[in-house]
Amino acid sequence: MVPTGNLNERSYILEPRNFSEDRASSIDSNENAFDDMKQLISDEDNEMTNTLPWASFNFINSIIGSGVIGIPYALHKAGFGFGMLLLIFVAYVTDYSLILMVKSGHISGKFSYQGIMEAAFGKPGYFLLGILQFVYPFVAMVSYNIVVGDTVTKVIVRLTGIKESIFVSREAIVLIATMFITIPLCLYRDVAKLAKISFISLVCIAFILFSIFLRIGEISDTVPQHRDSWRFINKDIIPAIGIMAFAFMCHHNTFLIYGSIEEPSQRKWEIVTHVSIVTSLIVAVLFGIAGYTTFKAHSQGDLLENYCWDDDLMNISRLLFSIQILLTYPIECFVSREVIENTIFGKDPNIPLSEKIHYFLTLGIVAITYFISITTDCLGIVLELNGVLAAVPLAYVLPALCYLQLEEGFILCRKKLPALGVVFFGLTVAILGAIFLVIDFDKAHTCSHGKPMDYCSTNITNITTET
Repeated sequence: MVPTGNLNERSYILEPRNFSEDRASSIDSNENAFDDMKQLISDEDNEMTNTLPWASFNFINSIIGSGVIGIPYALHKAGFGFGMLLLIFVAYVTDYSLILMVKSGHISGKFSYQGIMEAAFGKPGYFLLGILQFVYPFVAMVSYNIVVGDTVTKVIVRLTGIKESIFVSREAIVLIATMFITIPLCLYRDVAKLAKISFISLVCIAFILFSIFLRIGEISDTVPQHRDSWRFINKDIIPAIGIMAFAFMCHHNTFLIYGSIEEPSQRKWEIVTHVSIVTSLIVAVLFGIAGYTTFKAHSQGDLLENYCWDDDLMNISRLLFSIQILLTYPIECFVSREVIENTIFGKDPNIPLSEKIHYFLTLGIVAITYFISITTDCLGIVLELNGVLAAVPLAYVLPALCYLQLEEGFILCRKKLPALGVVFFGLTVAILGAIFLVIDFDKAHTCSHGKPMDYCSTNITNITTET
């Protein structure tokens, strides 16, 4: 998933309005606010994104990303049958929370995530959002390094035939990619152009999905049977929700996409949201069915880890996935750096920080993510961690809390009950998810650890395994 909305979202933070104004004045104020906001969007972007289909396409691009590669693993954690129902439910709750965010924007007159949080909860809410907006892309960068280490290593081994060398170790591969690709890109002060890679990302994901479907029949017969493969429900429901929430996380782009719509309204936004979420759900379901049908309970957090190293088609998919990840990494770094600059240094958006501070922050963030990423090669645990600690609060808890605080009426009134349910759902997942991660931390590291799967080196099929 690619959080590009923060690149321009600060431009849409509008002046606070007087909450004692009547509803008619509020509507006039909001219309004026949108007039000002739309002036900030370039003529080129307006020409391409002012229609509902284009807005939906851009929103779909922001949703469908690297998170879908972990959906089969989430189905394994929750059980295939219940996992599919859970995936639909998470998509539904995501759809509802996105609608709540824009409603909160209309109520408060502030059309940015930061704006509605500050309107609802003041500076504490603003800083809480800042912390979560730092954690989410920061952990995402760690996961990207893990993916690059897993995928590029196998491609190089396939091309060179060298298996035992420091130069084909994941630590070295990630370091080389960091030194020569991510650091130079991350050092740019303005990476707005990198935010336009969403179409490339979508093409890469489409090719990977196509490859996965091509390999279903050929590989599924060689994968050993597992006694837990077709269970309707498993015990790890909370971690599965975290992974699914990570896959659907797109709330940072909400107001950016909303502001790109010609004459935006709540009704138009609901259409864009419904179309985008349903389309993204279909893609996630396809990834889940194709991946799980092939590998069942053997599914890894990084689905591409399940494929054999000599599978050239999947090696192409690995390479495309790595390219997508490496181009996404600088955008995540930009978001994390912006949060630090705004909250710690109190940066004026019109006055750039000194070169020394800029380089220090960038190199510090990149270095820390590198050293964390080489401590584990299990993508699943990182997806779970980012899902329950950052994605769930950002996607469900905070948007619903903003609406409850800003909307008139008693908290238990009928129109607020669904939002209250979303808060309860999000808090339950976040709290229980954090507890389970601590309790089962050792078990969470059960993955292939970069080694070829057993079924890749044996011709024995249909062997029943216990673990």
